[in-house]
Amino acid sequence: MTWLSYTKALNRALADSMAADPAVCVLGEDVGAGLAGPTLGLQKRFGPDRVLDMPLSEQAFTSFAVGAALSGMRPVVEFQIPSLLFLVFEQIVNQAHKFRLMTGGQVRVPVTFVVPGSGSRAGWAGQHSDHPYGLFVHAGVKTVVPAAPADAYGLLRAAVEDDDPVVLFAPAAAMGLREDVTGPPPPVPLGSARLRRPGTDVTVVAVGHLVAEALAVADDLAGEVSVEVLDPRTLHPFDWDALRGSLRRTRRLVVYDDANRGCGFAAELLAAAAEEGLLQAPPRRVTRPDGAVLPFAPELDRALQPQPDQLREAVRAAVR
Repeated sequence: MTWLSYTKALNRALADSMAADPAVCVLGEDVGAGLAGPTLGLQKRFGPDRVLDMPLSEQAFTSFAVGAALSGMRPVVEFQIPSLLFLVFEQIVNQAHKFRLMTGGQVRVPVTFVVPGSGSRAGWAGQHSDHPYGLFVHAGVKTVVPAAPADAYGLLRAAVEDDDPVVLFAPAAAMGLREDVTGPPPPVPLGSARLRRPGTDVTVVAVGHLVAEALAVADDLAGEVSVEVLDPRTLHPFDWDALRGSLRRTRRLVVYDDANRGCGFAAELLAAAAEEGLLQAPPRRVTRPDGAVLPFAPELDRALQPQPDQLREAVRAAVR
């Protein structure tokens, strides 16, 4: 039995991927020193030719990674903060994501983008606190948000082995999580959700670190409401069969999503469930506000994030 942390799970997944396939390499800023955690010790073990420290030019080294992927490598790019994805949106969405389709399948682009510390880190403010997974879901890029250490390991291994670009968001609020695992965690196929808690009254779909809060709220309400908690793990491709199965049991839906509200992931789930006629009560979503930009002050930062009390209220409203 191993007490596995979320950060160590990402680190182990990268090490095991590099050991299994010499085409896997890692690049980014300060990855040699492992400052963000997931790349710690990799340069010492695999050498500077496979763990490359890059200059402060995210657009340049993202393009470098896309070119390496087109040439037969399987690069993993680490970004230190999520807002850097805005700088490289063109390279990921307009280039890496579209090459395979635009060449009729003649090329593949197996590159993985890892964002350790996505979302709020209290006091880091607006340019360091976004959770922009919805943008990549909208564009059709494979997007994963692991909630637990074992899933972080299994999803990162699957992302590295995938022949298409994958963006993995590791929420800052999940990086300190730990869980007991026996032996190497199993692989987790992209596009497979995980039922974290069965229930009969309402389905709560929680994303990333909010899964742990949703489970705690479900425990609190156990004598009042039977809450089913679904962890999607992969946001695109989304496991619609798992959601349909859950909603056929509960007929009610609440989405707990640490992203901005308008045109967000939560809105998409509510719309799809309503279109399929799977609901017998108005669905609810607990998110950041429309257009939220997190401020420096920790109290204000926290006030803009979805809260367990809001989820508790939404669950009660859904079953009222």
